Amino acid sequence: MNNPQFTHSESPYPPKKRLSLCFFTVALLYHEALLRLFDNTIPFFSISLLYTVLFAIVLGAAVTLLLHLVRPDKLRAVLSYVVCFAWTVLLCVEYCCKSYFKSYFGLGYMANMAGQVMSDFAATAVEVVLDRLPFIGLSLIPLVCLIIFRRYLLPKNSLSKAAGITLLVTLVLAQVLGSFFCYAGRQKDVYTYNYTPDRAVAMVGLSGTVRLEVQYALFGIPEAPLDDISEGIDIDAVDHPTLEKYEYNKMDIDFVALNEGASSTTISLNHYFGSKVATQQNEYTGLFEGKNLILITAEAFSPYVISEELTPTLYRLTHEGFVFNNFYQPGWGQSTTGGEFAVMTGLIPTWVNNNLSFYVSHRDYMPLALGNQFRALGYNTFAYHNNSYTYYNRHLTHPNLGYDYYGVGNGLLVTGGGEWPYSDEEMVMNTVDDYITAYVEDGTPFHAYYMTVSGHANWGWGNAMSAKHREEAVAAYPDASQPVQGYIAANLEVEYALRYLVERLEEAGIADDTVICMSADHYPYALVTEEVDYYCELSGINDTENDISRYKNTLLLWCGDMETPVVVNTPCSTIDIVPTLSNLFGLEYDSRLLSGRDVFSMNYSATYPTTSMPLVILPTPVGNSWITPAGTYEAATRTFTPNPGVAVNDSYVDTVTAIIDAKYAYARAIIQHDYYRLALNGPEALPPVEEEIMAEEQVEEIPEPTQQESPWF
Repeated sequence: MNNPQFTHSESPYPPKKRLSLCFFTVALLYHEALLRLFDNTIPFFSISLLYTVLFAIVLGAAVTLLLHLVRPDKLRAVLSYVVCFAWTVLLCVEYCCKSYFKSYFGLGYMANMAGQVMSDFAATAVEVVLDRLPFIGLSLIPLVCLIIFRRYLLPKNSLSKAAGITLLVTLVLAQVLGSFFCYAGRQKDVYTYNYTPDRAVAMVGLSGTVRLEVQYALFGIPEAPLDDISEGIDIDAVDHPTLEKYEYNKMDIDFVALNEGASSTTISLNHYFGSKVATQQNEYTGLFEGKNLILITAEAFSPYVISEELTPTLYRLTHEGFVFNNFYQPGWGQSTTGGEFAVMTGLIPTWVNNNLSFYVSHRDYMPLALGNQFRALGYNTFAYHNNSYTYYNRHLTHPNLGYDYYGVGNGLLVTGGGEWPYSDEEMVMNTVDDYITAYVEDGTPFHAYYMTVSGHANWGWGNAMSAKHREEAVAAYPDASQPVQGYIAANLEVEYALRYLVERLEEAGIADDTVICMSADHYPYALVTEEVDYYCELSGINDTENDISRYKNTLLLWCGDMETPVVVNTPCSTIDIVPTLSNLFGLEYDSRLLSGRDVFSMNYSATYPTTSMPLVILPTPVGNSWITPAGTYEAATRTFTPNPGVAVNDSYVDTVTAIIDAKYAYARAIIQHDYYRLALNGPEALPPVEEEIMAEEQVEEIPEPTQQESPWF
């Protein structure tokens, strides 16, 4: 009875000191609960809560075990503080990203962008942090407890065999259960081949996401099971009207021959694209053949800015040309760069091995991008952005898409008085002669691309463009809140840029020879704050980011020689821009190799789901909502509402879901495996080289802005 091995005083872990064994696990569980409480896009009580708890236990037990291996005691104590502090910082950064940019970001991506944030986005970063002090204060509680009660909470210098085995068994059991549930659940793809940090945090919590991030950084994201994904799709079924007088928009590709010596992944790609139904040409094919094209991606643009009185040019261009009544700008979870990628390539923006598909594409062969298509026809092709030319690595991506690219720092002259953001109107004024002059003098056609910045958040009166047009916006909307007034004021700069552009085209007598197309990169989600959703005020619709209506936008498509407007009711989105313009300009392209489709193609049936039908994919925090000619599916309620007079079979929703999964998987695979190079007989890929950021034409007159574009916006 007196054996000292079993006396309370001799136990290596008396009751109070055993707290150190569970501190990190409890701290992680607390932080996960805090994140779910503050993130209103994640239902607190759902099946994902179970996954989150299990993976928090895994990480907590693992950290505790590893810290007990550290010697000496002082180093272990220091590391314990460092781990707790670092995790708290990560938690707060992720919450700030989610609440402001509407997306969680991966560790690698944030590390790569940290320099730009600190050097060019410091002012707004401070503002973002100050607005989120309640969350930050609550997140510090575990660290404060560790400091105050360090005697009980710091890991001790010895770990009994029983305690070690208990922690290890707990870790393994929680990991096995968590992985089993994730692999067996309906969102298995989020845990594996469709992993993105934003979706993963909602499913497995921040603890599980960090583990997946490290795992996939070391070993790569699992290859998508392409054959399994497309198994539920009757790809080559043609149960729709066939318009015999029209050809198909496809190229002469022998997909069977491409299988020779190919990998299993390439064979799957060949089978999928070779089996797809191409979109048919139509009455609008070649309507704009030989004309010039000006394509614009407007920063955070919204259709609710347009009014006949305040924005007459925008009103004219959206009502005289093609009028799109069912156009949507999806929230791809990648902010500006995702929206821009969709506009410029016709592909769904994805993540490839924890990096943006747009960035990865800069070493791919991209012949279907409009810049490359028009350049091959002898057009002058230019791309412009009135902010730092290296943001989002545009100096790498845009030349690869076929453009002579100019931004602030490599040839685009802007003044702006050193205030943020720069003027869209000035960008157009300083570049329009680059292409108009050559066309007027020697008939060289042109394709110009603009990525604007004047509509960039935040929209307080300190915003240079909001301040510039403050008087007009306040006079037009005297009863609106300041954020809404500031947003409208900033977007008046797009109006004036377009007004100047149209005036110059008409003065040169080439408006009839020129097409202007404009869409947004994303809706102005910075109007959604912690306290108020100002976008509801702007739109007049009481909705949230979980609702389809939130992503309704406008597509401007105009040419000076269009005598009467053409109303388009077909549901469409930004990934449809490249194939639609390719068809309108009579370009040779293969519609099977794009995520989007030509809006005017009619070879589909409203009641039968195929890969060639109109399909708007709308990623939301609760899953993919979508729109087809048959109706709408709201992910928030998991309900499908058919259009009047349309009846579909019981498998319709499942089939469309399978089509969407396939579109994502194959869009990623195209970029990841440089598939266009193989399928379209592209040149041999260049060997990897260390990339250097160089300004070819550094303009000394450019003032340093006081605040620059967010690399995550």
